[in-house]
Amino acid sequence: MTQNIDLNQLKQYNLITYILYLVGFVVGITGLIAIIMNYVKRNEMRGTWLESHVDWQIKTFWYSLIGYVLGLILSVILIGYLLILVVFVWHVYRLVKGLIALNDNKPIQV
Repeated sequence: MTQNIDLNQLKQYNLITYILYLVGFVVGITGLIAIIMNYVKRNEMRGTWLESHVDWQIKTFWYSLIGYVLGLILSVILIGYLLILVVFVWHVYRLVKGLIALNDNKPIQV
């Protein structure tokens, strides 16, 4: 029973980090808070179905950051704006996909 309570708390924690990432599109700092939170709780989620969610969020953060930075650099030659748009759509897609799987109590299926 203790394991179930811990899983429910970790699931709630994961939900909060997903929300922080989404809010980060408006208030940028919340994305940084979420990535720190992911690393803080990562070990507690090892071996559970929630491990896939924290790994998914961490990968999404770093790949998106790289994409946004490249887009910013390439915006000098205008193609960067298209890259930023593509990264944004991909970023939102991954967050929504993760939220749906979390809501269904399922790990992320890559």
